[in-house]
Amino acid sequence: MNHLHNKVNREELKKKLLESAEKRLTLSFYKYYHIGNPRLFRDHLFILFDKLGVLGRIYVAKEGINAQISVPEAKKEEFVKAIHEIVFLRDLRLNYAIEDDGKSFFKLTIKVKNKIVADGLKDDAFDVTDKGVHVDAAKFNELASKEKTVILDMRNHYESEVGHFQNAITPDVETFRDSLPLIEQMLEDKKDHNLLMYCTGGIRCEKASAYYKSKGFENVYQLEGGIIEYARQVKNKNLENKFIGKNFVFDERLGERISNDVIAKCHQCGKVCDTHTNCANDACHILFIQCDECGKEYEGCCSKKCKDFINLSQEERITLKTKIEFNGTKFGKGRYKAVKKDEPLEI
Repeated sequence: MNHLHNKVNREELKKKLLESAEKRLTLSFYKYYHIGNPRLFRDHLFILFDKLGVLGRIYVAKEGINAQISVPEAKKEEFVKAIHEIVFLRDLRLNYAIEDDGKSFFKLTIKVKNKIVADGLKDDAFDVTDKGVHVDAAKFNELASKEKTVILDMRNHYESEVGHFQNAITPDVETFRDSLPLIEQMLEDKKDHNLLMYCTGGIRCEKASAYYKSKGFENVYQLEGGIIEYARQVKNKNLENKFIGKNFVFDERLGERISNDVIAKCHQCGKVCDTHTNCANDACHILFIQCDECGKEYEGCCSKKCKDFINLSQEERITLKTKIEFNGTKFGKGRYKAVKKDEPLEI
C-alpha cells in the first residue's frame, strides 16, 4: 500500500525552498467535524494538496482537521476552490499570516491522530461541535471592557510570555490538556461571568468553549480566527489593539509582531527580548528566548555545555549524545529559565 508521504530529506527540501523565488502564502485552518474514516480522508487530502504544491503540517482525527500550511501564491484560487469542494469545509475560515515570506514550511506532512488538539479526555466527555459564541475583534474589545468578563489565554506559557491580551489570565501550563482543569478550578465561582477566550487561530479555544459549556458556564465566547484574525481586523478597521507583544506561531518563523511592545526577556542574560529559538545543539533542541548578543556568545545554543558539544567532532557527538543530559532532556518548552547557562560540558 502506498502510504503517500514525502520521502525527500528535510534539509534538502529546506535548501530548495530557501533558494526558490516562488511566492508562497502561509495560512492555517481548522474544523471540528465528526469524520467517519480519518485515514481515507487523510490520503485523499494528501493527493489533493501534493498536486497543488501545498507544504505544511496537517492533523486529521475523528473530531476534525487542523492545518498549518503554505500555498503557492499562483495557486491560491485553485486551492480555495479545492477546499470548498469538501462538503464540511465549505464555510471554512482561512487565517493568513501577518508577517510572511512564504518560507514557513518545507514539506507536506499529514498525520492521522487521536485528537486534532490533545485534551486528555475521553471522546464522549463532551461534544466538540457544541461550541461557544464566536466574536469578531470589535465585539471582543467590547466584552473585554465589561466588569463581569474574564479574559482567558488558552495557549501555553511560552506563547503568552511573548504576547497576550491586556488583563488576560495566562496559565502557567505547557500543554492544552493541563489548562482545561486548571482554569475550571480557578473560575468555579464565576460561572455567570463572560468567559472570553482566545488562542492563536481559534482551534484551542473552540474546543475549550465546548468543554466549559458542558461544565455549566453560562456565557462562553471565543475570538473568531484567534489572534491572527484579530490583528488583521484591528488594522483594517482602525480598532484599538488590546494585544501587547508578539504572537507565537508554530512554524519556522516562531512569531509575528502584533504590537511594538516587547514584554519578555532573554532567558540567558535578562535583556528585553522576545525572539524564540531552538538550541542549535540537536541533541538538546530546547525552545527558549535568546537575544542577538547571547546568540553570538553561545553560537545559538542555550548553554555553554551545548556550545562546547556542537564544537566536538561528529564522531565524538555521536558517541556522547545519549550519555549527556542537556537542558532539552530535562525541561520542556520555555523552562530554560530554571537552568544554569554556564554549566560546563563534562566528557
